[in-house]
Amino acid sequence: MSANDAVSINPNLLSPRAAMGLPEALVDRLGADVLVRHADLLRYDATELVAILESADVAADRRFAAGSVLAIIGDPRISVEQPSMIKLPGGKVKLGLAPERVEEVTAQWRHVGVIEEWIRKECPEYTVEIAPFAIARFPVTHFEFRAFLEDTDSTWLPSSWHLGTYPVHLANHPVWTIPPEAADAYAAWLSERTGRAFRLPTEAEWEYAASQGDGREFPWGATFEAECANTVERGPLCTTPVGMYPLGRTSTGIDDLAGNVEEYTADLYHAYPGGEHIADDLQLTQGNYRVARGGSFTRYGDLARCRRRHGWYRSPIYAMGFRLAESL
Repeated sequence: MSANDAVSINPNLLSPRAAMGLPEALVDRLGADVLVRHADLLRYDATELVAILESADVAADRRFAAGSVLAIIGDPRISVEQPSMIKLPGGKVKLGLAPERVEEVTAQWRHVGVIEEWIRKECPEYTVEIAPFAIARFPVTHFEFRAFLEDTDSTWLPSSWHLGTYPVHLANHPVWTIPPEAADAYAAWLSERTGRAFRLPTEAEWEYAASQGDGREFPWGATFEAECANTVERGPLCTTPVGMYPLGRTSTGIDDLAGNVEEYTADLYHAYPGGEHIADDLQLTQGNYRVARGGSFTRYGDLARCRRRHGWYRSPIYAMGFRLAESL
């Protein structure tokens, strides 16, 4: 059975590479010389590099190279104590999935192993009142998480840091993989340090921020577009500098809500009002788990859907990160 055939099986039953549809041989989508090809970027200042990184008119490999240089010289968009926050008005919004759409959505993504019970967790549609709040433009980066570890002497070293060593060349990439308790601790630490009310977004807030309250399937619109997010379809098979996918940015200015790393919310999995409690593989193996949203560089576009509910399964292809919310 080929790797491409294998992804039609439940991905949790496969090896990480098979679940990602990758062969055992080397796959390198950026090319070993990606920085050499764009060595001229070494002469650019940080403002110019940000403009390149965030331009939809620049090829992905050059955007990645610009972000890599920024990681080394310092990314002016990243601030530990003053993260870029986007204020959202809230209101009465409709979230979730109509039950009659379950078969349609399952069929659309069955080729990558999606099964019906995973989609049924999104049902039914329900209405919720969301108070005004702010949500971070970017997920929390390695640079920011390092500041937390240094200040608190915490032992929550991300498992993605090889032997616990800080990856300086990935400073402006989202941090992964950490437990949800570490994300909570980071928000509490930053709140104490700044006097602001930082926290993780609720599941409803996250979906509202991604869907912009109009029921769209993806943060950018109705259909999956591989150039809009760092997913396994066309991504570089690694994390990317935050904000590198401008076509996936919401109309309110929020980046990376689809792809790059999965994002913990504040909520444990539970059935929506009037919905069915689904004891799927996550529930059976992890127990009462924290809901994550948004998909990642290791997963297909089905997880990048605004409604998709997920969580941390103990596997290398579960790239778990987080972004901040703030009570106003």
